[in-house]
Amino acid sequence: MTLRVVGLRTEYMHDPSGIDALRPRLGWLLDSDARGAAQSAFRVLVASEPALLEEGSADVWDSGKVRSDRPGCAAYGGPRLQSGRRYVWKAKAWDQDDCESQWSEPASWSMGMLSRGDWKGRWIGLKSSHKPTREQPKPAVCLRGTFRTSGRIRRAVVYCAVLGAYELYANGKRIADGTLLPEWTDYGIRLQYQAFDVTDSLGDGDNALALLLGHGWYSGYIGMFGYQRYGQDPRALLQLNIEYEDGSLQSVVSGTDWKASFGALLATDFHMGETYDARLEQEGWTEAGFDDGEWQPAQRFYDYKGSLNGAVMPPIRSVMTLAPAAATRREAGRYIVDMGQNMVGRLRLRLAGPAGSIVTVRHGEMLDANGELYTDNLRLTRQTDTFILGGGEREQFEPHFTLHGFRYAEISGCGDDFDASDAIGVVYSTALTAAGFMTTSNPLLNRLLRNIEWTQRGNFVSVPTDCPQRDERLGWSGDAQVFFRTACYCMDAAPFFTKWLTDLTDAQRPTGAFTDFAPFIAGGKTEHGGDMTYDHTASAGWGDAGILVPWMMYQVYGDTTVIERHYDAMARWIAFLSERHPGHLREDLPQFGDWLSLAEAHGRSGLPNTAKFSTTPYDVFGTAYYAHSADLLSRMAAVIGRTEDAERYADLFGEIKAAFKAAFVDEIGRIKGDTQSAYALALAMKLLPERRREYAVRRILELLEENGWHMTTGIHGTKHLLAELAEAGREDAAYRLLNQQEYPSWFYSVLQGATTIWERWDGWTEERGFQRPGMNSFNHYALGAVGEWLYRYVGGIDLDEERPGFRHIRIRPRIGGGLDRVECRYDSIAGPIRCSWRLTDGRLELEIGVPAGSTASVRIPRGEGQRVIESGVDAAKAPGVTAAEETDAALLLSIGSGVYRFVVE
Repeated sequence: MTLRVVGLRTEYMHDPSGIDALRPRLGWLLDSDARGAAQSAFRVLVASEPALLEEGSADVWDSGKVRSDRPGCAAYGGPRLQSGRRYVWKAKAWDQDDCESQWSEPASWSMGMLSRGDWKGRWIGLKSSHKPTREQPKPAVCLRGTFRTSGRIRRAVVYCAVLGAYELYANGKRIADGTLLPEWTDYGIRLQYQAFDVTDSLGDGDNALALLLGHGWYSGYIGMFGYQRYGQDPRALLQLNIEYEDGSLQSVVSGTDWKASFGALLATDFHMGETYDARLEQEGWTEAGFDDGEWQPAQRFYDYKGSLNGAVMPPIRSVMTLAPAAATRREAGRYIVDMGQNMVGRLRLRLAGPAGSIVTVRHGEMLDANGELYTDNLRLTRQTDTFILGGGEREQFEPHFTLHGFRYAEISGCGDDFDASDAIGVVYSTALTAAGFMTTSNPLLNRLLRNIEWTQRGNFVSVPTDCPQRDERLGWSGDAQVFFRTACYCMDAAPFFTKWLTDLTDAQRPTGAFTDFAPFIAGGKTEHGGDMTYDHTASAGWGDAGILVPWMMYQVYGDTTVIERHYDAMARWIAFLSERHPGHLREDLPQFGDWLSLAEAHGRSGLPNTAKFSTTPYDVFGTAYYAHSADLLSRMAAVIGRTEDAERYADLFGEIKAAFKAAFVDEIGRIKGDTQSAYALALAMKLLPERRREYAVRRILELLEENGWHMTTGIHGTKHLLAELAEAGREDAAYRLLNQQEYPSWFYSVLQGATTIWERWDGWTEERGFQRPGMNSFNHYALGAVGEWLYRYVGGIDLDEERPGFRHIRIRPRIGGGLDRVECRYDSIAGPIRCSWRLTDGRLELEIGVPAGSTASVRIPRGEGQRVIESGVDAAKAPGVTAAEETDAALLLSIGSGVYRFVVE
């Protein structure tokens, strides 16, 4: 057997730069062609130079042979890591027979600036006297500093801490391809900085560093509460550390000896858009030889008082480009460009015309009945870019610090010869690696899967936003927690949620209440209600994300660090709820409840007149989440060895469960409110005694029947409804809901041409057109949480809560739904998992792949008299099968790693 160690990662990332974890998590995958491959031990070497990364000479840390059957899970345990240093490492493993693998290929990480005293520069920028408006936000700022080098450079790293957004240049070369750097955090508490290796960008002699500063989330429009912001003007702290071959050191830092100016980017705002005047371009301003004699000295700003932390996830960057599907000429010299896909990003345009010509680009998700751009749902956001031409033969324009959510763009002033080929859609997202791949024999289902992926791509922009187009774009915690498992199936979301959980903990109020969104924007309209209905703290199903997401991180990625890091915050949340609800019933108002359920939609097109709609009562909804949070915290306390806490929270869960039953469940099992969501939540959160669970499933089916087999659930009930039906053995009913094509359903929006998930079931209907423009996004992932069900039950790949991180895998595809082919792969934290099935003339073929180091339990459905074959023999006797059990309807197998091809004859 040959075991290989591959895919090395540090803190969930490949070769990260500028991290500040003092005991970074080191991970790897195992690869083997043999069945039953497992790890029994590992060894890690860490060195300061690649040449020292040899057995016996690693100068930083040698873990020695560590007995562990858990692949890819080690914490650095050597001497204290040094600020700014680069480390290289490699690993090897021993298999179940104690046979030793070869060393892996090396990987690396570098440390950031671990102490505030390491930063020697000053915060600088240039204040603008312009009072921003929606139509004309503040301008961008140009900063530049020059310096000389002398000698051969071994390594040069620049560290950038910016309040605002920035692009970095070294000697005229753009450094890194990220946009809207740094990430959005609560700038009153912490700021993330980035580290870039610029060794190859510096020359001997004169050099220049330059920054283009925008406003980003710091000093631009954010949220949906008017012009709230963290600060007034962007500013930067920069430090370039140079190490020469002779061992000498040099630091170049930002200060008032740098020069500053305003430039061609006259106005820039993440929400509103940009105005760029090409006539004001200063050629070569990012280069060393530029004459900046007319620029003014950079202004010094007060030192930043929050925490400075190294970036912990990939940046926002261009992940693909799209060619327009069509460009239609309209009257008055306008064109409507159709990208063919609702996307998040911006247009890159080639334009020609006389100097001073003005081209305006407006963005929207839909067209109205007259074929014009629909923008009513944008609220205060403009999503408008303006380009003033410089008079060149063919000029290229792309905004710098704004992103738009759109499928359609109206371009005016571009001349009569504009063509679709003059526009390119540049798609931006936090650059997470794709993890899930699924295709089926149903084209509508395939489109739904793509819609879910596109919606996640467009809303995973530094934080998990609800929508990418209107004046909101907030990290709503309720939406994030219902979508979390889907997000992890689609993408490697571990670094993304690692960062966002810090945002959520930073946002926690002194009372212990978690906020409804993070990063939080403190103010009268968010924290204390103001003229809004909600105060945006402590809402059931939203605040509870502070417990649900760490639990799911642990389940999906096997990460106990996330529990330890946020445990105190989770305990404060439960203490807050306990003090507020001594009787264990969570009755506080107002609440969001099962958000966007169809309680108000009675009698609309596609629904029978007898349809029953009612809102899940807030006390039922809130108490269910309270119980669920207590239960999960009890389990997490046990995981990290807090036994007394585990028992105390388990007792609390039991008390809340008893109070729930006494207050809301009658003798036959009917739950107050009698809604689909109430039963689905009670089942999922284990709030019903066993004898009442059967009634709850039966009552869900009755309600569906009464409503013409339409769901009436909101985002919370929808997440759980199909799963609870499948767990009860009624996957036929779950498939019936999935395949529903009338409103309300997932396929209804697909049949209307949707290329992303709608916020509302009734975002647009044939009968009534657009609904509630004040809250009607066509790129909103919450209802896309069905993706979890598709991967778990249709694709058949699920985790085992008792052995998290996919160390043990539950493979149980639900055959049916009119499908005759499903191909599913998930690149888990443990490695790639495959489950593909095909039905041909009653013959079931099932192909399963289990990564080395993991095991799996497999359920293969079969009828009476059918035989399951693998490797030419009865499946129970096949190589790699360690146990087998037969039932009337299935064969249950326990298998080791490897690829298996089962045939049910």
